[in-house]
Amino acid sequence: MSDAMPFDRAHTDGLLSFLAASPSPYHAVANAAAELEKAGFRQVRETEAWDASTGGKYVLRGGALIAWYVPEGATPATPFRIVGAHTDSPNLRVKPVPDTGAAGWRQVAVEVYGGALLNTWLDRDLGLSGRITLRDGASHLVNVDRPLLRVPQLAIHLDRQVNEGLKLERQRHMTPIWGLGQAREGDLVRFVAQESGLDADAVAGWDLMAHSVEAPAYLGREGELAAGPRMDNLLSVHAGVAALTAAATGEGPQPTAIPVLAAFDHEENGSQSDTGAQGPLLGSVLERSVFARGGVYEDRARAWAGTVCLSSDTGHAVHPNYAERHEPGHHPMPNGGPILKINVNQRYSTDGSGRALFAAACERAGVPWQSFVSHNDMPCGTTIGPITAARHGITTVDIGVAILSMHSARELCGTQDPYLLANCLTAFLAE
Repeated sequence: MSDAMPFDRAHTDGLLSFLAASPSPYHAVANAAAELEKAGFRQVRETEAWDASTGGKYVLRGGALIAWYVPEGATPATPFRIVGAHTDSPNLRVKPVPDTGAAGWRQVAVEVYGGALLNTWLDRDLGLSGRITLRDGASHLVNVDRPLLRVPQLAIHLDRQVNEGLKLERQRHMTPIWGLGQAREGDLVRFVAQESGLDADAVAGWDLMAHSVEAPAYLGREGELAAGPRMDNLLSVHAGVAALTAAATGEGPQPTAIPVLAAFDHEENGSQSDTGAQGPLLGSVLERSVFARGGVYEDRARAWAGTVCLSSDTGHAVHPNYAERHEPGHHPMPNGGPILKINVNQRYSTDGSGRALFAAACERAGVPWQSFVSHNDMPCGTTIGPITAARHGITTVDIGVAILSMHSARELCGTQDPYLLANCLTAFLAE
């Protein structure tokens, strides 16, 4: 590692605390907003008129957050530098009629959200979190952060072939237990409301999900690894907040572009929502920023033409037990620095000019970096990168941190990589 970039344990400590405090996208954006407020950012509401003032601002909508910093001297045509990320992770989400049961057990009806590794949710102590909406329209964060639910696996004595291949049916096998007795309609939501100090009779809606209550932790002989939930992709959200606040409050010259953090919801199921990357939120916020500073369409077009986005999402570190499933010439390792993600079929949006831009940011930060491309026989997933590039017509580069156990209830990264990513993003935003 470069002498210019020593490992900062405090950053990774902060990440683990952020993961623990953010069991749902709604908690994640609330915690991110709190950090932005400490750095002098202020919330602006979409229903109110925006002004031309400089400084840090942010918009909250559901599980999404868009934050930006307008430096002194910014014109309506000043381009943007965007860090893109997402706040959601695969999990188990509570159905509209949640109270169910069988054979004398009380259970909670759940729907699988995103591409979850189902077996990682078995025999794990689970809490419940999310938000409850009352009849007056007000939403409240809720978090029962103690062992409440469990998806019990069938004993090997009743499935002697289980180690030859576990098959889980989402409808039949993933329903958690939470007690004994007969299911009673309304029990779960009443319980969560009362646990949260809310009037259960005033509840009109809910967006609840299960989360593992096991705390994030350092791992390994030298503590060189970190294990925890929702690293995909709260690791990038946390790094983006750190980078944006550093770019806004740094002692150096003011940024030449307007630094932005775009943390979207619903990436894990296609981004098609009003808070997802396929929705209008980012474009609306950026356009309103241009117009609030007196701009017209020509200014907006010029700003977009100079705008660049780093889409930051986790990628795959080489798995020591399955190395043959990785591209043989590209084996990203934990603590090797952020990865540049490339796919010529545009599952990632990086091209050669994007590579040069990313490499320059890493060089300015003194950060090492790695390349990632998928095995030809193992097609890769995708990110908000191609969506952002296609929807807004802006240059986009896909990057991230290499992890193991992606989409597990508990993922694994190197302890140095979150800090290295944050410094790369800072160099990108603060240029």
